[in-house]
Amino acid sequence: MTVTFVGLGPGDPGLLTLRGAEALGRADTVVVNRSSCPAEVLRHCAPEAEIVDADERDAVKLVLAAARDGEVVRLVSGDSGLGGKAAREAAACADEKIPFEVVPGVSAVTAVPQFAGFPLRDERTREVRVIDVSDGGVEWESVAGGDATLVILGAEGHVSEVAKRLISAGRKDSTPAACTSLGSTTEQETVVTTLNRLYAETKGMESPALIVVGDVVNWRKKLSWFETKALFGWRVLVPRTKEQAADLSEQLRSYGAVPEEVPTISVEPPRTPQQMDRAIKGLVTGRYEWVVFTSVNAVKAVREKFAEYGLDARAFAGLKVAAVGDQTAASLVEFGVQPDLMPPVNQSGEGLVEIWPPYDEDLDPINRVLLPRADIATDRLISGLTELGWECDDVTAYRTVRAAPPPQPIREAIKGGGFDAVLFTSSSTVKNLIGIAGKPHNVTVIAVIGPQTAKTAEEYGLRVDVMAEKPSITDLAVALAEYGAKRRAAQIEAGESLRKPSQMRRGARKKRFT
Repeated sequence: MTVTFVGLGPGDPGLLTLRGAEALGRADTVVVNRSSCPAEVLRHCAPEAEIVDADERDAVKLVLAAARDGEVVRLVSGDSGLGGKAAREAAACADEKIPFEVVPGVSAVTAVPQFAGFPLRDERTREVRVIDVSDGGVEWESVAGGDATLVILGAEGHVSEVAKRLISAGRKDSTPAACTSLGSTTEQETVVTTLNRLYAETKGMESPALIVVGDVVNWRKKLSWFETKALFGWRVLVPRTKEQAADLSEQLRSYGAVPEEVPTISVEPPRTPQQMDRAIKGLVTGRYEWVVFTSVNAVKAVREKFAEYGLDARAFAGLKVAAVGDQTAASLVEFGVQPDLMPPVNQSGEGLVEIWPPYDEDLDPINRVLLPRADIATDRLISGLTELGWECDDVTAYRTVRAAPPPQPIREAIKGGGFDAVLFTSSSTVKNLIGIAGKPHNVTVIAVIGPQTAKTAEEYGLRVDVMAEKPSITDLAVALAEYGAKRRAAQIEAGESLRKPSQMRRGARKKRFT
């Protein structure tokens, strides 16, 4: 029976500490204000843990009640050591003789300025003062003097008063000042100005916000690293399942994007599994010289069949294995199979045919090739191998069917321009996304994996903006990032305000505070 108070950090779920994640993993109950907690944080909870929402409820009573039944984690915004609410809840635990611990979180006081691109101290400025103005009662003369860096919390609705009080208390009106809203998140926005212009230039920024006053703000010109990422704040639609899109989404996040996975196809077993059963038997008994894998799903289907028969990667001994691309090859390596052949550049069926050796009856004891594929696979690979003298067994390893439509808000965002970009990884994703959710808005950047996907997108009336240099998912993300970086540079050179593609549509709005 212990309550652990865990600081969430300023907003970025990646700033949760290792100790905080460990505490979540062993908790029986987690008490959290869901409105201020990133969903990704709760993924650290044990599957059987009870999540209790404290929004608009008495958190003290919830914590005390849960503590009687087991281990409790109370998630607290920011740093659990700086918030008065956490202190009051911990005091209530002490009154009830309930043991508690505190796991500090990354404080917005230090994290947000670093995400905005300036330190709080440097060689000239050695003192930092933190001021919470949310409830008033600040003795401005005592905090405004000297050249200390001022970090001002709770300024929403008080920006004009803060600036006036600091100036009247002795700070020069030309003192550098910055306001950062939604710090450490991909919605972060920073305005750098001077104290006398602070209210006018930050009016309309989103809440919550943190203000920094002092010469250290000038470091932003050199140290801004977060908001200058190539795809910073871009909402990118990834038409794949979470399992398939994990690496791609992580790559997009590294460029500052906000990926959202929306599956467009569902992978189902073949209607007649006997065909695959015969193929696996033939693979084991030496019927084939080669096995060709054209997708990660094909690898998965064969692995599952192997599991049914108690087989593992050793069954590939004596066989030659080909893969059409990096992702498929990586899936094979994970299975314990090293591909013998893979196109170095044109990673497709056509690219594989280009490097495939012709059948030689003196060198090749068997002329059969096994192709476990989707039911909708094209015949180009088979025709190419046949021309080279090989006999192909084209086996349906899995079926692809159109996925269910995504939730209404997602469909509206797709059609209404709520996404900044969409990544199409195949022609089928183009057809299926439009089929289940509608056509992307014309402000949305369309990025495709290769020429065939581009052709399909254009046939459906889409303007293709980005195409991967090589037909791989990794290169597709790189190409989109390069596009975003060039777009940003062009806006800066033209003296335009930096706007994401979704902000170019008519009627785009932001939540505001004054």
